[in-house]
Amino acid sequence: MEYASIEREVHIQASPEVVFEVVSRPEHLREWWPDETTLESSAPGATGELIWGDEADPRANVQLMTVVESDPPRRFAFCWTHAADEEAGPGNSLLVTFDLVPSATGTSLRMTESGFRERGWEAAVLEEAYRDHVSGWDFFVPRLAAYAERLVAAR
Repeated sequence: MEYASIEREVHIQASPEVVFEVVSRPEHLREWWPDETTLESSAPGATGELIWGDEADPRANVQLMTVVESDPPRRFAFCWTHAADEEAGPGNSLLVTFDLVPSATGTSLRMTESGFRERGWEAAVLEEAYRDHVSGWDFFVPRLAAYAERLVAAR
């Protein structure tokens, strides 16, 4: 296995504008992915935090993110690092890209996460991180789609 990138595609019954909001705004991200998100803006260079917690420590797992590309409503990309003490950037982080393509009945979303091999992890760590992220995206991408569709239904 190459462990180069993870790709997931899903069709969402929502416009690209709605889906872009769902993947780029903190108030929406926290509804389908991390427990909490802070993000200055969705503009390139903006920084923030992805926070997964538990009852004992609401900031148990803080990961820094930096917006790399923002082209509403077509593409949103950010890098994120597993180290809470270093800014996410080339060489120390993974890159997540959401490509949105309008279709007659909504939006086709393609999520790609890359940068695993570039992290320089030893083989066992690389394999474990990759499999963990595959499992994670298998869980979170359908949640993203369901949340966007609920959002449209509520409007």
